[in-house]
Order: sequence, then structure tokens, then C-alpha cells
Amino acid sequence: MELYGYPLKAKFNQPQPPPPKVLPATGGMTASYKNRIPYHPESFSMPWMPSSYYKAAALNPTLSPLTESFPGLPPTKIVPFISERPNGVFSRHSLDDWHRSNMTNYKESETTRHNAERLRADLTRTIKDVYQQAKRTQGESTKNLGERVNDIEYWKSELCIELDAMIRETNSLTDMQKRLERALADTEGPFQVAHKCLLNREKRMGIDLVNDDVEKQLITEIKTIRSCRERLQQCLDTVNCQLMCNKEARQELEKDLADKQMGHHIDSKCYQLKNTSRGIHYYKGVERVDATVSVPETWARFTDNNIFRSQSARATSAKLRASTESLLMGTADEMWRQFSKVNDAFTSRITETANAKSKIQTHLAKTRQEIFQIETKIQVIQKTIRDKEVQLKVAQTRLDERTRRPNVELCRDAAQIRLVQEVNEINETLRNLHQCLRASEDMLQMLVRSKGVLEYDLVVKNNSLFIDQERCMGMRKSYPSTVQILGYV
Repeated sequence: MELYGYPLKAKFNQPQPPPPKVLPATGGMTASYKNRIPYHPESFSMPWMPSSYYKAAALNPTLSPLTESFPGLPPTKIVPFISERPNGVFSRHSLDDWHRSNMTNYKESETTRHNAERLRADLTRTIKDVYQQAKRTQGESTKNLGERVNDIEYWKSELCIELDAMIRETNSLTDMQKRLERALADTEGPFQVAHKCLLNREKRMGIDLVNDDVEKQLITEIKTIRSCRERLQQCLDTVNCQLMCNKEARQELEKDLADKQMGHHIDSKCYQLKNTSRGIHYYKGVERVDATVSVPETWARFTDNNIFRSQSARATSAKLRASTESLLMGTADEMWRQFSKVNDAFTSRITETANAKSKIQTHLAKTRQEIFQIETKIQVIQKTIRDKEVQLKVAQTRLDERTRRPNVELCRDAAQIRLVQEVNEINETLRNLHQCLRASEDMLQMLVRSKGVLEYDLVVKNNSLFIDQERCMGMRKSYPSTVQILGYV
């Protein structure tokens, strides 16, 4: 701490003083104030001056030279002289610190007593709940075991029902192997049209080269036509593969049923155990051994998937048997439905592309308008920066001129403080303005990039509309119906 009015050496010429000694601790919070030194911001913020001028400003001026005893002042008014030793700064606790330390101790004592009372209440309540918790826990465990036994019984019955149905379906499909016939439909024309539509759509550009619903439906149409052309020759192989699938599903059902029977036996035994039952022992550490491989959700899903797989196999088998008697009619109807789906997908896609084109044009116009406005705003910000720089020059010039004041006239007066504040405020304003300028320029670049993207996207949409509307739909208007191709009319 510097004492105004007395010659002291500059702070940067003195070594770092050790921590000052303080009074002995009087409470639990005293340690937090042990190394606290009174803070005097004025002594650090004032500019450095020769100490003789501070001495002159603090004392009544006299014509005679100053001495160590400061003649001209009464002895009672002489401020004690502080030596230049490193430990020359005195540290004292303030009265506010003393009161604050006492209040902190009082609050800490109240908090400790409150926590102790709450702990005693919690312990009493915990002791009362122990026995009830043990009884409730065992009851819940017994209840869960009973529910588990019921769940196993339910899935056992479902497995038995599905296993019997799978056995009957496998026998029926074996008899159907000998009833298959072969036939081939002339579907080369529709196949070529669908293939050309896919090739034309490969000429789309950019983001429009997407796997949309039209492409999916075209691929499905080609698969459907190819399936119709090959189904008659592959019908027998399909039946053989389906028989293998039925056999695998049956084996999974039988294995799962055997596991369910063993699990039902073990869980029923556990459900019947009580505190008075025989054969109960300590098995230390058994609760840390986790030999489980599933949870209730995956356990139920496993059996449900087996049943679902079996049901899917039976449904496919039944459908395969029925299709051998109406293969031609079913093929014609399937091809016609798929042809309609493709046309509907084309119509929907063309409408969607046209709407996207219209929206792109609207956004492009708005983007161009926004580019114009942001460019205008950048010019305004640049002008504001230039104006602020002129104001900063004025303030800094004033400060520079004031540094040339002689001797004691170098006073840190209100004008000096305000000029420093003005320079800091202008610098902060300039930083903010430059940040706004950079943000505006970045936004302008983003808008220009967005404008280029929209213009390119508009070209892409025009190309896609030409391919879908003119080329593909132009071919599909002359697409012959499946009924005509198969000779049903």
C-alpha cells in the first residue's frame, strides 16, 4: 500500500514483499482472511510521477527546503514515515471482516446442527422401513416368479399350436409338388420400356439423381416382369426351397419348445420355495454371477420371432400352392397394377419437381434482394467505422497533447479520466463494428453461394422435368396393357 505525499521508490524497483503477518486466528473463517491485503485501486491506476511532486501536493508549500522532521507542521499532524523496507506495508482486518467472520461461524454452526437433526430422523425412519422392505422385496420376487411361470405356459401353448399347423402345411406342400405346370408369357416389350425409362433417368443431374419412388417402382416393375417370365420355370425350385424353409422353422419351434419345458420346471420349483423350505443354502457371490443371455423383451421377442417366421413360412407356402392354379391370371393382374403404380409415381414426381422449380425461382428472387440489402448495410457499417476512427483520433490526440503538461500539471483530473474512457469506449465500439462488418461480409458470401446453388438447382429441375415428362411418359403412353400382351382379349 502506498502512502500519498511521501517519497517512495517505484514499485518496479522494489523486490516482491513477503506476506504480511496477521493477528492470531479467532474463528473457523479467520484463515480465509489471513493473506488478505487492503485493495487501493487508485495507487495502481494513477500514472507514475516523481515522489517529490506528491510530497509537495500533500503539504503546505514553504520557502525553506524540506527536512526529515518536516518543519512548518505541528508534530501531532506529521504522518508517520514508512521506511522503504519490503515489509513496510501494514495489514489490518477491517471491522466488516470481523463481523462477517462471526456471522459465517454462526451460520456454519446452525447448518451443522440442522444436518445432524435430519440425519437422526433419517436413521429412525430407515430402521422402521427395514423389516417392511425385506418382506415386500421377497413378496415381489415371488410374484415375479409366478408371472414368469405364467408367461412360459402361455408361450408353450402358442408354440404347440404353431408346431401342429406347420406339420400340416408341410404335408400339403409336399403333395403340391406334383401338380405344377409350366407356362411362359410374352413380356419382352414391357420389359424393354421399363429398362429404357431407367436409362433415361440416369441422365438426370446433381441432386435430382436421386433414388426416388419412381425409380423404386421402375425397378419393382422390372423385377415383376422378370419374375413373371421366369416363375413358371422356377416354380418347382421355389417349392423345394419353401419345403426347406418349413423344415428349418419346424426345427426352431421344436428346440424352443424343449427349452421352454425345462425353464418351466426350474421356475416352478423356485416359485414354491419359502423361508421354511428344505434345501435352501448360502451361495456366496452367486448374485455377482450373471449367466443370463437375454432380457424379458428379447426372450419374448425370440419366441415371437420363431412363431412369426413359422407363420410367414406357412403363409408363403399356402400362397405358393394357390398360385399354381391361377398363375397366368395372377401374373397379368400383377403386371398391370405395377404399371399403374409407375405411372402414378411419375405423375406425382413431375408435380413435385414443378413445385420445387417454382419455389426455387421465388427463393432466388428473395436471395438477390437480400444480397442487395446486405451490400447496402456493409457500406453503412464501413462509413460508421470511418467516422468512429476520426473520433478516436481526436481523443488520442488530446491525450497525447496532455502528456506534455509540465510537472504537477500532469494531473489525473476528470478530463483525463473521461478522455481515457472515451478512447476505451471508441475502441470497444470499433471492435464491435468490425465484428459486424466481418459477419455481414460472411453473410454476403453465404448469400452469393446460396444464389449460385439456387441457379444451378433451377437448371437441374428443368432437365429432370424434360426427362420425366417428355421422354419417359412419352414412351409409357403407348405401353400395351398386360391383358393384351398375355392374349386375354
